[in-house]
Amino acid sequence: MTDTQITDAADRARAAIARHTRLVPDFPSPGIAFKDLTPVLADAEGLFAVTTALAQAGGDIDLVAGIDARGFLLGGAIALQLGVGVLAIRKAGKLPPPVRSADYDLEYGTASLEVPADGVDLHGRRVLVVDDVLATGGTLNAAIGLLEAAGAVVPTAVVVMEIDGLPGREAVESAHRDLVLTSLAAG
Repeated sequence: MTDTQITDAADRARAAIARHTRLVPDFPSPGIAFKDLTPVLADAEGLFAVTTALAQAGGDIDLVAGIDARGFLLGGAIALQLGVGVLAIRKAGKLPPPVRSADYDLEYGTASLEVPADGVDLHGRRVLVVDDVLATGGTLNAAIGLLEAAGAVVPTAVVVMEIDGLPGREAVESAHRDLVLTSLAAG
């Protein structure tokens, strides 16, 4: 793709995000303003624009890893565009054992992520990590750390939206200095 085509895809994605994102106050807890991207992904043009722009930012990879749960939707579509497989990074308790897990802090609590410990060989594979929103960076850092502990190389991470005023980008970039982190929009 040309630079113009890449810019056009990102511009179309940003327009879809601006048009369809729903703001939900006090969710999941008081004081949190949740940016709901579900309407963006439910719109065929929005889904195509967002996944195309994220795929273009992914670089040379062997596998896409989508973070529970909107990352699954995005990751599958991106993997299809790139001609690679997809791995679901699940919330704790959703996968059969054995699993690899990583605990992390959220802006409103704590959580844990898991990937299969058997059945998917990640050693040496270049993995693109996909999530919907970057807030504090805890989820993305946990996912990258989990994949790296399993032997994967994570050169790139992409998110649809980065929340203004929160330290997510700084947290991720300081923990993973060689990572290329792309977000399509700020909110």
